[in-house]
Amino acid sequence: MIFKHCPQCGEKLILKEIGDEGSVPFCGSCSRPFFSFSYPCVICLVTDGAGQFALIKQGYVSERYVFVAGYVQRGETLESAAAREVEEEIGLKVKSVKYLESYYFERDDNLMAGFEVTVEHGDFSLSREVDSAEWFDKESAEERLIGGKVCIELFRLAAGSKK
Repeated sequence: MIFKHCPQCGEKLILKEIGDEGSVPFCGSCSRPFFSFSYPCVICLVTDGAGQFALIKQGYVSERYVFVAGYVQRGETLESAAAREVEEEIGLKVKSVKYLESYYFERDDNLMAGFEVTVEHGDFSLSREVDSAEWFDKESAEERLIGGKVCIELFRLAAGSKK
């Protein structure tokens, strides 16, 4: 997000040199800089730890299979956001959360923190925003992810694929 007006008082921001940061939007009334930022999100490769991977379909996002993902809420850590999103979207109990890598998703101006989330294998209990979810072995999961750059990179990093 790039600020043009102060989110506290509404005054139009001016550019001001701030240390090593260079020209930064600044509010003269509040005497405060407002640095641009991307929205923090999590993207989660869900596994049962025994070679099965859960992929979901969300028609409003994509026609292909994707990972569980969502926005980090205020006051939440990245790890707790990953666990919450998995539990909310597919209804499985999270056993562990492991950070893997981050990605910038330009289309939506999101900073995506990638995680491997290990869950107890079971039946899915889907949220309203998920159309379907399925368990796949490594090879089948990777085949379904082709075309989704961030998902396939994260999958290969976590699952050790060399394709």
